Amino acid sequence: MKKLSKFFELPEENVQIAFSGGRTSAFMLHQILEANGDLKRDSVRVIFANTGREMPQTLDFVQEVQDRWGVSIEWVEYRPDKPWYATVSHNSASRNGEPFEFLIRKRKMLPNVAMRFCTQEMKIKSARRLCRSFGWDNWHTACGIRFDESVRARLSVDKRIINWFPLVRAKVEKKHITAFWDKQPFDLKLPLLENGNPFGNCDGCFLKSESSKALLHRMFPDRSLWWQEREKELNATFRDGMKLAEVADFVDRQGDWIFDTEGVLCQSEEGECTG
Repeated sequence: MKKLSKFFELPEENVQIAFSGGRTSAFMLHQILEANGDLKRDSVRVIFANTGREMPQTLDFVQEVQDRWGVSIEWVEYRPDKPWYATVSHNSASRNGEPFEFLIRKRKMLPNVAMRFCTQEMKIKSARRLCRSFGWDNWHTACGIRFDESVRARLSVDKRIINWFPLVRAKVEKKHITAFWDKQPFDLKLPLLENGNPFGNCDGCFLKSESSKALLHRMFPDRSLWWQEREKELNATFRDGMKLAEVADFVDRQGDWIFDTEGVLCQSEEGECTG
């Protein structure tokens, strides 16, 4: 690719670098580091918002990025009481969906496609509350949206925040991200399939395809069970269609051929939650 530094030069104002724990936002962070140095100034913070449903490999990757690149990463989680967030670390981060359960019990309902309050509360608002704790009144947020998914690049509804999309400006696409990580001495230890990473972000996110949720049940049944239990508790579903327990039962009764035959499971994706 052409030299990208100019697209990743930081604004003079406060900047939150939103790190989702995935390959794309890690690439964005790397380019910002390359263009600006060590980010030692207090007006720049890298924030990872943990929902408790990230795969262990994601948490390890965030820590490895921090260690290998010498960058400080703030870990934040949602809490149901004031100040509505907690700062954690790789060692203390929730790993069994605790922040998500706090939120579901507080709302007494499951998030869904029409009301994605999980992303709003656990990621966007938790990071925003942490930024406010720094004494910031206004800031830019660097978002890891690629050029080939620029339809997702939207203005912030919060007037205090200006969303910044350096990957869109630099016309970075998935092929560039893949090529970058192929040359690195470490990587996110989750599979990268043709249609993306099926276990990225929240492992069983309701925005993922039916195929991804079925694959989660086949490969990590205990992680799939957490989502089924939330539906059972509230006698509700995360999205229209079969309950997740029914998807799991279907997978258990079939052979692996269902993952290799086009059309048996829905492959469509409407996008995943991002940091």
